[in-house]
Amino acid sequence: EKQKEISNVIDSKFHDFVGRSEAMLEVFNTIKKVAKTDANVLILGENGTGKELVARALHRDSPRNDEVFISVDLGSIAETLFESELFGHEKGAFTDAKKDKPGRFEIATGGTLFLDEIGNLSLPLQAKLLTVIERREVIRVGSNKPKGIDVRLICATNNNIHQMVNESVFRQDLLYRINTVEIHLPPLRERYGDIPLLANHFLGVYSKKYKKNIKNISAEAIKKLETYRWPGNVRELQHAIERAIIMSDSNVLQPDDFFLSTQQQASQGGGIEFDTYNLDEIEKQIIVKVLKQFQGNITQA
Repeated sequence: EKQKEISNVIDSKFHDFVGRSEAMLEVFNTIKKVAKTDANVLILGENGTGKELVARALHRDSPRNDEVFISVDLGSIAETLFESELFGHEKGAFTDAKKDKPGRFEIATGGTLFLDEIGNLSLPLQAKLLTVIERREVIRVGSNKPKGIDVRLICATNNNIHQMVNESVFRQDLLYRINTVEIHLPPLRERYGDIPLLANHFLGVYSKKYKKNIKNISAEAIKKLETYRWPGNVRELQHAIERAIIMSDSNVLQPDDFFLSTQQQASQGGGIEFDTYNLDEIEKQIIVKVLKQFQGNITQA
């Protein structure tokens, strides 16, 4: 009950999932279709694109929404603690095991389990995870008695997981298990028109939080935000707005209120760096860059 209460409090902060670009409308549409089912979902996207927001939206719109949502960052769990954290342990199973402890799979039973950064798992841990998913049961460390589990599994990674399968560093059979449905989250630089929308949304949130009377963002400042590439995606934009509101003394945010990476800004004005020598791909990159420069106006571009 306590865990459910905590997850509901956190979940209330994740309602601000904002976007009206074509790419995001597609994401919303997929969430709507998939949420009602128990299908396993894999969310792919760069850091800061909002993968946990998608996971929480899926849980919130699912038949399990009265149950708990458990989020686990696999990138932050030491390999030696993986089994204990996810599958639990019995008292005395190892030196620090002072009492019985259920793992995240057990705690999430009836609800949703979100495994973030699944691409970080070593092959031996992938094998253990696959066994649990296939058998729908866990065996705590120090025990030989299986416990049945019933979770809706949502996974996420910022890695190119299909390439990892090709390179034999991620198990194909595990990928089949976790990606009944895949949701691709676009980077912010590809979400045409969403930057002003997001910026104004965060303006409202942080003006209220810091009790500042900042009403809007100047057109010049919006243009500055639109021409930046946002390597940290929505999370970076959120922090940029928050910082600008804290530091600003006026009631309209100006370009100088935003401190964006000068290296990134410089690469905007100068030459284009290509990560490919494929001419079609280079042509695409140039077209995308020019479209961004003219805020998506095809005629001007």
